[in-house]
Amino acid sequence: MTEETLTIRNNSTGKEADFSLLKGTIGTPVIDVSSLNKKMGLFTYDPGFMSTSSCKSSITYIDGEKGVLLYRGYPIDQLAEKCSFLEVAHLLMNGELADDAKQAEFEHEIGQHAMLHEAMRSFIDGFHYDAHPMAMMVGIVGSLSAFYHSELDMNDPEHRRISAMRMLAKMPVIAAACYRHSIGFPFVYPRSDLSYCENFLNMMFSLPSQKYIDKDNYIDPVAVKALNLLFILHADHEQNASTSTVRLASSTGANPYACIAAGIGALWGPAHGGANEAVLSMLEEIGTVDRIPEFIAKAKDKNDPFRLMGFGHRVYKNFDPRATIIRKACYEVLEGLGGSEKDPLFELALELEAYALNDEYFIEKKLYPNVDFYSGIIYKALNIPVDMFTVMFTIARTAGWVSHWLEMMAEPGQRISRPRQIYTGHDIRNI
Repeated sequence: MTEETLTIRNNSTGKEADFSLLKGTIGTPVIDVSSLNKKMGLFTYDPGFMSTSSCKSSITYIDGEKGVLLYRGYPIDQLAEKCSFLEVAHLLMNGELADDAKQAEFEHEIGQHAMLHEAMRSFIDGFHYDAHPMAMMVGIVGSLSAFYHSELDMNDPEHRRISAMRMLAKMPVIAAACYRHSIGFPFVYPRSDLSYCENFLNMMFSLPSQKYIDKDNYIDPVAVKALNLLFILHADHEQNASTSTVRLASSTGANPYACIAAGIGALWGPAHGGANEAVLSMLEEIGTVDRIPEFIAKAKDKNDPFRLMGFGHRVYKNFDPRATIIRKACYEVLEGLGGSEKDPLFELALELEAYALNDEYFIEKKLYPNVDFYSGIIYKALNIPVDMFTVMFTIARTAGWVSHWLEMMAEPGQRISRPRQIYTGHDIRNI
C-alpha cells in the first residue's frame, strides 16, 4: 500500500516538502510534521493545540461533530447503562472489560490499597480548617511518593501498575478525608465489605453517633447508582487540559503521584473542572423561570460579562452525549432520594434548556447543554458540598489519568515534551 502524503509549499521561497498522513482506526487523519523544521526550517503555530495531535492513544475517541464518545471502542451510553465505575476503570486501564473473576480480583486489590498511611492523617491535620479541598488534594496526592516509595521504579511494569492501582484506590479516601477535615469531623476508614461508591458515601457522611449505613447494612441504591454514573461519565475525555498536563509532566520522568497532582491542579481551573459549580451558581443567580429571557439576552450581549454556563463545549459541536444520559438521571435521583421532580433548580434548568434550544442564536452557534449542566444538580441532591464538586471530578478522572500514564510509560522511545513559541520580545540589543 502506497503511503499517503501531503505536500507543503512555502510560497515565499518555492521550497516544498512531503509529509506523511497518519490515520487512526477512526477519525480525522493528521499530518506528521515532526520533521517540518528539518525539511523547511519552520515550526507550526496552534494556540490551544486545537489542531494538533500530541500523541497516539487507544483509550478514548471523541467525534465532536456527531456527538460520539467511546471508551476503548464502547459507546458511553452502553457503559453507563451496563457497567459500574470500577468495571469502566478496569476497561480504561487494561483495554478490555474483565470477566467476573478478573473483575473481582481487580476490585479486591483496589480494596487492599484503599487504606492511607497513618502518618498521612497528621499531614492532613496540618491544613487550615478552611483550606479549599482541591488545594488539599493537590498537596496530599503530591506527597504520596513520600509515603509509598517502595514501588517507584518506573522501568518496572509491575511497579507502574501498582502505582496506578494505588492512586485509583486512595483518591476517594483522600477526598472524603479532606471534606471531613474542613468540617471538623473525625476520619472514617474505608471498609472492605463496601463497593467503591458505597465506601465513598460512608466515608463522607458517617458519624460516630449516627452511621450513614443503617442497621441492615443498607446504603440508598439510588445514590450509589447516581455516583457510579457520574464517575463513569467523567472518567476520561481524551486529551483534555488535565490529561495533557499529566502526560506533559510524565514526559519528564516525574513520579506518578507528582504527575497526577499536576493533573489535579489543572482540573481545578474554572474553565475545566469547575464548570458544574458555575452552573449551580448561575441557576441560583437567575432564581426564577420568569427571569430566563433577561439572562438569555445578557448571554447574547457581547458587552455583558454574564456567561450562560453549561452550554457548548470546546470539542462537541453537537449535543454532548453525556448530557443526554445525565439529564435522565436527574429525574431518577430527584425522585428516588425523596425529592421532587419539581425541585426549583431542576425545573429552572429544564426551562432554561428549552428556552435556549429554541432560540435562533443558540441554534445557529450549536450551543447545546453539556455534562456540567446537570451534574451539579445531582451532586447537590446527594448532599455533596459545592466546594467538593471538582473533587468529585478528580476521583472519576483519576481512572483516565492513570490509564494515559500507563499507556505513555509503556511506549518505547519517549521524549520530553517541548512545545515551541513565536518570540515577540526585543531583538538583540546592547546595554
